[in-house]
Amino acid sequence: MRPGLALALLLGALVACRTPDPKTELEVTAVETYWAVDPPRGATQYIAPVVRFRLRNKSPKPARPIQCRADFRRTGEKEEPWASGFLQVTSAQKPLLPGQEIQVVIKSEGHYTSGGPPEGMFQNPAFRDALAQIYLRAGSSGMVRMGADYKVERRLGSRSVQGIAAP
Repeated sequence: MRPGLALALLLGALVACRTPDPKTELEVTAVETYWAVDPPRGATQYIAPVVRFRLRNKSPKPARPIQCRADFRRTGEKEEPWASGFLQVTSAQKPLLPGQEIQVVIKSEGHYTSGGPPEGMFQNPAFRDALAQIYLRAGSSGMVRMGADYKVERRLGSRSVQGIAAP
């Protein structure tokens, strides 16, 4: 084999095996945050922060398997997240096609608890607001932060469930 041909084949293979970049291949839009009410356990009520958004494949190729993590931080805390949630969004068998858009909902594994009604938790002096941060992994990429901090609204349930127009 000629050296020039071998080099061209090697470079072609390297380009085909490049690590994907979620920021250039994927787009996060229509971000909404709220608190979900989880089933009570006895007299204890639970609420957890949620981030919900639209995810679109803006590349000309089917997106590799996509994973999403949302970190939730209490307002004012800069260190480790208070809680997080994880979701396998797509798989190799069912990729996100070019131009295709799906809705993603990630609920935190961390909760606030109370013996009273869920609505009353926002008035509790110990309640702290939360911020959501969205991270995506496409194929072999690392987790990449998408967008800014999103303040979790002091609202139970999504706008669509409540019949409220999005801002």
